[in-house]
Amino acid sequence: MDRRSSLAVMFGKKQTAKKTTTVTPPLLSSLSPYTGTWDMATAKHLLGRTMYGPTYAEIKQSANDGLASTIAKLFTKREETTEPIYFDFENDPNVPLGETWVNIPPARNIQNLNGARNRSNGAWLYGLMLNGGVSIREKMVLFWHNHFVVGQVARNQYEYWYMNTFRENATGNFKTITEAMTIDPAMLVYLNGRQNTRIAPNENYARELLELFTIGKGDIAGPGDYTTFTEDDVIEIARALTGWVNTNDTPNGVGSEFVERRHDLDDKQLSHRFGNRVIKNSGDQEYKEVIDIIFEQDEVARFISRRLHIWFVGSNIDSFVEAEIIEPMAALIRDNNYEIQPALEALLSSEYFYEESIRGCMVSHPIDHMFRIIRTLDFKLPTGTYQLDYAGWLYLSRKSADFDMQIFNHPTVAGWKAFYQGPQYYDAWINSVSLPLREEFAEDLIGGFNVRINGDRIRFEFDFLATIAEMEDPSDPYALIEDLAKVLFPYPIAQNQLEYLTDFLIQGNQYYVWSLEYNEYLTDPTNNGKREAILGKLSNMIEAMLKMPEFYLI
Repeated sequence: MDRRSSLAVMFGKKQTAKKTTTVTPPLLSSLSPYTGTWDMATAKHLLGRTMYGPTYAEIKQSANDGLASTIAKLFTKREETTEPIYFDFENDPNVPLGETWVNIPPARNIQNLNGARNRSNGAWLYGLMLNGGVSIREKMVLFWHNHFVVGQVARNQYEYWYMNTFRENATGNFKTITEAMTIDPAMLVYLNGRQNTRIAPNENYARELLELFTIGKGDIAGPGDYTTFTEDDVIEIARALTGWVNTNDTPNGVGSEFVERRHDLDDKQLSHRFGNRVIKNSGDQEYKEVIDIIFEQDEVARFISRRLHIWFVGSNIDSFVEAEIIEPMAALIRDNNYEIQPALEALLSSEYFYEESIRGCMVSHPIDHMFRIIRTLDFKLPTGTYQLDYAGWLYLSRKSADFDMQIFNHPTVAGWKAFYQGPQYYDAWINSVSLPLREEFAEDLIGGFNVRINGDRIRFEFDFLATIAEMEDPSDPYALIEDLAKVLFPYPIAQNQLEYLTDFLIQGNQYYVWSLEYNEYLTDPTNNGKREAILGKLSNMIEAMLKMPEFYLI
């Protein structure tokens, strides 16, 4: 049973369970450039995997631009022009409402200040995802956050600057990011680096640096020997990394510093896995020597290539994929001194990436799922003031927590289980608890709801009529549904599914009734009765689409 059929059984949706096409196993393709047809389907596949909630207009533009131009647009470096601000807190004596706090240490003994900064930073991050446009950056920021996991730490500034490192290096150099993370103040707190001293070495970061961040844990070759590193290497690298502490006394307000008296000055002897190298004392540069030695190992490039494959393509890495996809990607990464972009561009431009079996092979993660509703269907988050913007973004942050995928809230240091724990991988996102929550989320959005901001009641709702106005022929039920399916589903819907959804629009009438009603609305758009009549049918039909198994696949 394929993934779509399995979901259909869980959903209990017999009327939409049958599909006329079958998913075939991967062809013998490679990283060679894709030369097949470039259309709405291929454009949607690329944008769906690399950005949050591509709209109909963005997909259509990509289809017109072509693959090469779309790839160039996705990788165009974007400068960040905003920082998180206070939007609902006025009690910080050093930072007024509406201004950023990221460079200002928190005032002491101010009640609820940390909570206000948490809300500000969390909401802002979701706002960046919502407004990320046709760019791979935000998907890569989340990738790195899931790779170099850090949970909430006591100082919110640490969290901001930690994420800022990923934003500035989103498709940049893996080695550079690893160096930055090794002495990042949030990481020093989260994995006990600040407690790693010559007198009492702490192995937490050294172990994760090897096992989770760079080279991976291979098969056991002997006592304490994991093929890629040994337990002795963990001990020696922990000693080499001693002396670093987080500090709040830099131009940015936070950072890290090297304290020599806390550093182990003696030689560190690595195992045969690293050529029996000896690390001699080099003070505040010693951590870079450690990373140099690790990155000399070919397995590092393979390890990050597999992580990227799981994130953007799928969890199926068999012997063929290992040989024909992972190895060439790893070679590109090594040849480019650990720059990620060349390998990632090759992957996303390859004939392999556009195989039929790759499309729709992943269950969308909760954050993707939210934006595929909100952004793709143009949900109207109130705008106009920063308070309104942040209130909407905060809503998204809290909803993703309900779905067990919130930024700075991973279940383990290894990240979200769907990206590393087989055999389920992405299928773990859908279960008897999460499925009703996702359906309830869609229902809440379809119906619209109110929130109170500073005592005012603000309406959050869709304008589906504006959404479908971009389609080729909204007055034709079949054409409308097929166009919506192009942006919501990973592949064209079957005839029986088309008929099922059309019933929501015609409601037992003849096919042409929807066309008449829609065109009547266009001639008199201010007539509330005509507007509500077709909007109700349209809302019911779109809600049905959002509850179909196809919508959960990406």
